[in-house]
Amino acid sequence: MFKIVCLLAAVGFGWLSARAAETPPMPRDPGAKMSVLFIISDDLTSTALSCYGNKVCKTPHIDRLAARGMLFTRAYCQGSFCGPSRASMLSGYYPHATGVQGYVSPRAAIGGRATWPEHFKNAGYYSARVSKVYHMGIPGDIETGADGADDPVSWTERFNCQGPEWKAPGIGETLEGNPDGRKKVMGGNTFVVVAADGDDMVHSDGHTAAKACELIAAHKDQAFFLAVGFVRPHVPFVSPASYHMAYPWEVTVLPDKVPGDWDDIPKDGINYKTSRNMRMNLTQQKKAVAGYYAAVTFMDAQVGKVLDALDRAGLTGRTIVIFTGDNGFHLGEHDFWAKVSLHEESAKIPLIISVPGKQPGVSQAFAELLDLYPTTARLCGLEVPARLQGKDLTPVLDDPVRQVRDSAFCVAGGSKAMLLRDDRWAYIQYGETAAGGIELFDMQKDPGQYTNLAMVPGFAPVVAAFKEKMAAKLAAVRTHDLR
Repeated sequence: MFKIVCLLAAVGFGWLSARAAETPPMPRDPGAKMSVLFIISDDLTSTALSCYGNKVCKTPHIDRLAARGMLFTRAYCQGSFCGPSRASMLSGYYPHATGVQGYVSPRAAIGGRATWPEHFKNAGYYSARVSKVYHMGIPGDIETGADGADDPVSWTERFNCQGPEWKAPGIGETLEGNPDGRKKVMGGNTFVVVAADGDDMVHSDGHTAAKACELIAAHKDQAFFLAVGFVRPHVPFVSPASYHMAYPWEVTVLPDKVPGDWDDIPKDGINYKTSRNMRMNLTQQKKAVAGYYAAVTFMDAQVGKVLDALDRAGLTGRTIVIFTGDNGFHLGEHDFWAKVSLHEESAKIPLIISVPGKQPGVSQAFAELLDLYPTTARLCGLEVPARLQGKDLTPVLDDPVRQVRDSAFCVAGGSKAMLLRDDRWAYIQYGETAAGGIELFDMQKDPGQYTNLAMVPGFAPVVAAFKEKMAAKLAAVRTHDLR
C-alpha cells in the first residue's frame, strides 16, 4: 500500500510541477503594499490533499492555490499537537525556548516582544483573527464561542465563530471506545462522525469563511494581516451530509497492517491513540477515514470562498496567501490515529505559499512553521527581528531547489520526544538522554518508517552522530535569548 501511496504522490507532484511550469507568475500590483492572508486548518495531514497526491479526497480549492504558489513537500511543525505548535509559530520561537509545551498563550514567556501578527499591526497593518489561530479547545471553545488561549495584543480585531460541533442534528456515530456500537454520539475530544443536516452555515467553519470574506471586502483599501483558522478536520468529524456522499465507508481503503509493526518501536513511540486502545474495529476505522475526508472537503470549500473573495476584491495581485496546518494526523498508518507522534504523518504538514510576482512550483526544501514570520516580514518590506528562530524562505520562493536549512526539528509530549529530520534520516529520541529509546529510519529506502535501524549494529555511527546533533540543537534553541 505504501508504494502505491508514494507513486500517487509522485504523480501528483509531477502534475503540479508541470502545471506550475506552464503557469506564469501571478501579476503583482506595482507599487502596492502587500497584504497577508494566512489560512490554517486544524489537524490536517498533507496526505489527505489531492495536490499532495491523494486520489480519493477532493480538495479542488487548495489545489487551485497550490497551482499558483510554492508547494513544500517537506514542511514540519515544531510541536506535534495544537497548543505548542501554534504558540511557536506565532511567537517565532521553538517550544524549548519559551517553555510553552501545552495549551497556553506564549505572551508570558515573550513579554513585550511582538508576535507575528502583532509585528504587522505595529507596522500599520490591520491585523485580524477569525476563529482558531492561537489555541482553542475543540469542541468546547467552539461550542461556547470562547477565546481559548488567544493573545489580544496581537490583533486589531478578533472574531470567534460558534458551531454545534457533535451536537449538530444529523446522522452521527461514536467510533472510539464503542466496540459494540451502543454508545450515542458523545462530546469531547473523541472520534465522532456526524453527517449533519443543513448547509455550511450551520457550522463554525462556514461562519469563519463568511466573516473572512466580509473583512476582505471591508479592508480592501488598506494593507492587512488576516489570519483565518478553520477547525476541521479536527475531531469531531462534523460536516454537512452532502460532503459525506463522496466517501462511502464501505469502499474506503485503510493503510496496510504490517505484522510486528510495533516490535522495534520503543514503548514511548507507540502513539497515544491506536486502533487497539481506541477499540475501533475495521468498520469503525474505515468510517473514521471517510468522515475525516468529508471534513477535509468541507474545509476546502470554505477555503475556496475566501480565495474567491480575494479575487472579487481585486486583491489577488497584492496579497501573499499562505495555507498550512498546525500538525499532521495519523489515519491508521502503523495502526496509529490522530497526532502527537513524531512519525511523518503527524510531524509533517502541508504548506503552500503564493506570492504575487513569483513563479509557482514544488520544493523539497525543508521548511518549518517558524519560518513564516521572517519570510512574510521580508516579503512585505518589514524589519525581520534578529531574535527570531525561524529562517527566511524567500530564496526558496525564488528558486525551489534552494535550501535554507539542512534539517527540521519537532517535539512532542512536553518536549520529552524530539525529531531531527534531514535529507536521508528521520531520528527520534525519547528523553534528553534517550532513556526512553530511539528510532532511526532511512527515509530513502523506508519512507513508510517500518524498520527502526537504531539498534542495528551497523548504524551505530549514524545514531552517535545524531545524538550529538540533537544535543547541539537543544543547546541552541534553549540558550537563544528572547532579546
